[in-house]
Amino acid sequence: MSVSGADAAVERRPEPPEDEDGSADLFRAIGRQVKLLRERAGLTQRELGERLAYGEDLISSLERGRRTPQPEFLDAADELLGAGGLLKAAKNDVARAKARARVRHPAWFRDYARLEAEAEEISFFSTLTVPGLLQTEEYARVTFSVRQPLLPEETIEQRVAARLARQDTLTRWPAPLVTAVIDESVLRREIGGQAVQQGQLEHLLKVGRLRNATVQVLPLDCHEYAGVDGPFILLTPKHKPQVGYLEVQGVGHLVTDPVEVRMLAARYGSIRGQALTPRDSLTLIEKLLGEQ
Repeated sequence: MSVSGADAAVERRPEPPEDEDGSADLFRAIGRQVKLLRERAGLTQRELGERLAYGEDLISSLERGRRTPQPEFLDAADELLGAGGLLKAAKNDVARAKARARVRHPAWFRDYARLEAEAEEISFFSTLTVPGLLQTEEYARVTFSVRQPLLPEETIEQRVAARLARQDTLTRWPAPLVTAVIDESVLRREIGGQAVQQGQLEHLLKVGRLRNATVQVLPLDCHEYAGVDGPFILLTPKHKPQVGYLEVQGVGHLVTDPVEVRMLAARYGSIRGQALTPRDSLTLIEKLLGEQ
């Protein structure tokens, strides 16, 4: 049975609305404050983004409450827009909201999300989409928007926020060791269109240059493909045995049997051996970007 990527499974049926914890209202309120301060300063979204070294799209998402405002953004925007500490004062509330968002996942994914949050090592093998932990906001939104049956817009935004909140795992301290082997076909499929895919490839280059992360590409011309049984994830939580995670059509399965986990680990070693080196992988991603 072929298994889909950990964050790309299709919902089997519409899910009931998730508990509202106020995070969305908080982010929208902060977004309105940023917009008001920006307009008072006579700046466009593009101009504010340029002065803070953020993209115009990100500023737009923040002002609409669709993106979690990071502490460094709140600090910089407060100073630039003369907010007098108004935006800085929201940092603790945002941190608490992000912590709540980490558990706002479909029920079948929550056990995995908890283990991922405390993992010391995370290893991905992906054949359908970029791993959720490495996705851009735009790419993530597409993966939720295209699911069948269709998800409500509110649920889509909740899922995107929860996925982005998980990504703090990459930059926390101590940071986990993250390795990702991504099939070349994933990098060539323009999910969401060329612009979305281009942004995703650029993000993978940034991730691949992090000290604690390694990105490898399994080339299409690999003739002795060790990944024919499909994608999977290996997690090593702190002070706990390594586990595996499989997912198909909205059904997640944690693999805890030591023999089965060792088999997955051995398979992952073979797959990494068949993949391009990290340096050659980043070179290929740069080449694909040049073809956009």
